[in-house]
Amino acid sequence: MEDAVLTAYRDHGMFLARGGTVFEVFSELMGKVTGCARGKGGSMHLYRRQNNFFGGWGIVGTPPPLGTGLAFALKFLKRDNVAVAIYGDGAENQGQVYEAKNMAALWNVPVIFLVENNHFGMGTAEWRASKKASYFDRVSYIPGLKVDGMDVFAVKEALLFCKDHCLTRKGPIVLECDTYRYHGHSMSDPGSSYRTRDEIKQIRQVRDPIQHLKLIILREQVIPEQQLTEIDKQVKKDVEDDVRRAQQAALPEAADLFTDVYKQHKGFVIHGCDRKVTTYKT
Repeated sequence: MEDAVLTAYRDHGMFLARGGTVFEVFSELMGKVTGCARGKGGSMHLYRRQNNFFGGWGIVGTPPPLGTGLAFALKFLKRDNVAVAIYGDGAENQGQVYEAKNMAALWNVPVIFLVENNHFGMGTAEWRASKKASYFDRVSYIPGLKVDGMDVFAVKEALLFCKDHCLTRKGPIVLECDTYRYHGHSMSDPGSSYRTRDEIKQIRQVRDPIQHLKLIILREQVIPEQQLTEIDKQVKKDVEDDVRRAQQAALPEAADLFTDVYKQHKGFVIHGCDRKVTTYKT
């Protein structure tokens, strides 16, 4: 939990992986004070500073420059840790991503640029948006590797390799995780206009990461299948309980709109931010 991690707006699983709770997630989705950002962040901006999870970010392409900054801080503080900036293949074409990579390489900061390549951006396939539809080898001056993003063990080993590289060679690295998006990008994207339903079905049958892990657990006789079934039932019950708790939690007070906006200063006010100052007439 000492390494800094940040990601884009599909941040729910990462928040849980970094020590967050399901109750905090649903509370945040519902805008309740019990949410991880006290109901102010919402789905795209989950946050857990105590475990060095610096949030999901709603602006596409944000993680690379922020991750570079976090890595610079770690290097400045002489910490034996890395920053992991997670973003998608659609964001890879943005200018700020290249600027961040240039700065990271120039300053030799310990950052892992982790590209979740699910092959489809908002309503289009990667090959229609990118002349070069691979991402681990896009920048010649930063090393990179590609891994099966649907295999949890492969991803773990790849990240360990990348962290060792950053700390021993004192510089950035790119990790491309080859994965797949089953559903549409958003509510306005049905997800079936740029691929066939048969393709989606085939990927689910052959590469689904949860089923793949389940098969390994059963094959290696880690636990019996009945115990996996019991775990599934218990998890569903726990989630339902947390949803009910979140629904019953309190909403923020109106005064909370004016908190966490700017740092409190004595002696002067900030235009448009201080609620005690009237800046217009009705």
